[in-house]
Amino acid sequence: MAYPNRLHPDERALIFAAYVLETGCTVRTAASHFGFSKSTVHKDLTLRLRAQNLALAQEVEKVLERNTNERHIRGGNATKIKWKFG
Repeated sequence: MAYPNRLHPDERALIFAAYVLETGCTVRTAASHFGFSKSTVHKDLTLRLRAQNLALAQEVEKVLERNTNERHIRGGNATKIKWKFG
């Protein structure tokens, strides 16, 4: 498989979606993994993916929403660790 930066944006969106579904990672983590900006990954996962595969987009949306709902917990844990071991 070609690396995502050499692919058409629609193909890149499918690769991002597969990675997010496989790992359950955040947009930030996926962006870092593939070397793209968060904006590019988010746009591919929301707009481009929805236009080409609605069912897949809905599955990815569930993962992204779960990550959004858990964000405050991850931030709180990071702060706790920072102050405990800081």
